[in-house]
Amino acid sequence: MIEPKPAVQPEQSGAAKSKKRRFGGTEAQIRSALKFYKVLAYLTGAMLLLLCAELAARYGFGLSLFAGGTNAVTGQPFGFGFADSEPKGVIGGLNLSVTVLIVHGWMYVVYLISNFRLWSLMRWPFAKLILLALGGVVPLMSFIVEKKFHAQVEAELAANPQASKRY
Repeated sequence: MIEPKPAVQPEQSGAAKSKKRRFGGTEAQIRSALKFYKVLAYLTGAMLLLLCAELAARYGFGLSLFAGGTNAVTGQPFGFGFADSEPKGVIGGLNLSVTVLIVHGWMYVVYLISNFRLWSLMRWPFAKLILLALGGVVPLMSFIVEKKFHAQVEAELAANPQASKRY
């Protein structure tokens, strides 16, 4: 028969007690990194959704989003909207589909920097850095990962108030 365990475990003593938790920065530094990460997670997630919509329009329907330029068929000025990707439906103007690709790529680089900053300040295992990085690659995952890790950072800061004291 399995013995039920009490809800509150008795305190361990000596060598069996776990190591004291230490952070790589002060609480203010960690909260700043967390805020930076949160902003980048939402921006990168939104840009990834735009990128998915752009890829669906381009490869599913053969359309790209343009702003300005001239309609290649009629010669009339083109304002804003979707036009054929191949052959070009708009001559000149700004191809916003390509702009979304470039902006998401660079935003993901900044997102990775925010991941590394938070990860190093929290002194987490390497696997958590990989999970943070995957948040900007899989659609909608950045929102889920951000919520999970934000709660985890807040819980660790609350549970270890002395861990961030540096001086």
